[in-house]
Amino acid sequence: MAPGEVALDTEGDSLHHYPERLSLIQLAVASGDVWLVDPIALSDLGPLASVFTAPSIVTVLHAGDNDLVQLKRRGFGFAALFDTSIAARFLGDKALGLDVLLGTYLGVELPPSRQRDDWSRRPLSQAQRRYAESDVLHLFALKRRLTEELERIGRLAWVEEECAALAAQPVVERVVDPNAFARLKGARDLPARNLAILRELHELREHLARTADRPPFKILAEETLVRLAQTPPDDLAALASIPGCTPKVIARWGEAVLAAVDRARAIPDAALPTLERSPRLRIPGIAARRIEALRQWRAEAAPRFGLEPGLLLPNRLITTIALAAPRDTGALASLDGVRRWRAETFGSEIIAALGAP
Repeated sequence: MAPGEVALDTEGDSLHHYPERLSLIQLAVASGDVWLVDPIALSDLGPLASVFTAPSIVTVLHAGDNDLVQLKRRGFGFAALFDTSIAARFLGDKALGLDVLLGTYLGVELPPSRQRDDWSRRPLSQAQRRYAESDVLHLFALKRRLTEELERIGRLAWVEEECAALAAQPVVERVVDPNAFARLKGARDLPARNLAILRELHELREHLARTADRPPFKILAEETLVRLAQTPPDDLAALASIPGCTPKVIARWGEAVLAAVDRARAIPDAALPTLERSPRLRIPGIAARRIEALRQWRAEAAPRFGLEPGLLLPNRLITTIALAAPRDTGALASLDGVRRWRAETFGSEIIAALGAP
């Protein structure tokens, strides 16, 4: 095992607290040494962050998207990554859970899952420590087995390119979206007054969640917010008829919910919220035909290469390619997100599917 490899995992407390906190960082090296780092107790993670920016370090993780977001928001950067979940996808594996992959490739069985635990509580139990350590201990051996298989079928470079893109991906900072209520299922079907009620209820839920240090879904479910907006209650008895408004919910937050409904009812008509519909991307007829041709090619090619259609050519790339209409593989490779491996391996087929000469 290369001396410059470090296995990485993190645990959060999103099921128990709000906003979510990074609650544990697990690190391992190939010798079998494991470290559990407490980011709640340590205000400065700079010395640790510097480890991952060293050019000689490859960070090994599994399905690391969320781990990377959490750490990049704390100032971490990564020189090189190897994500075992991405690797398994390029081998055509359908079940991508770490427990499944370790069982399949190494015959290793993980301890029982502790994903629903509150990882911000201290001290950690022995069962939690075993679980946390096991999530990083076996990543080196799994990487080695997956790399062997990828080299055998000639796809290691594909995975390395995808992992490099993941390492370089900029993090989106967490911001409070004042229009988040408009994206709830059913929001766009509400009249303006009821939409105002939904907005007030959504803001109330955010406030209660932060005050109570509880995830918003444990205050009121999104479906309950929409039901309340559809049939606004006048009193606690009416509130009790709304699915999701249990006696415990009413006892804790019933009066606040009714007050939010009253505030929305008092909003002048001229100040009621309106939802602007996002303009749909206008796709010319010829581009629409290219999209259909690319989808047909993908449907045929995906089983031929043993890859998920969305991995072979995601829908967003289908639209990008169809609109750009590249005439050769060089132009195809220059499109954002296409990647070198797609252009080199499937480029000529994609150009042929577009009908280019």
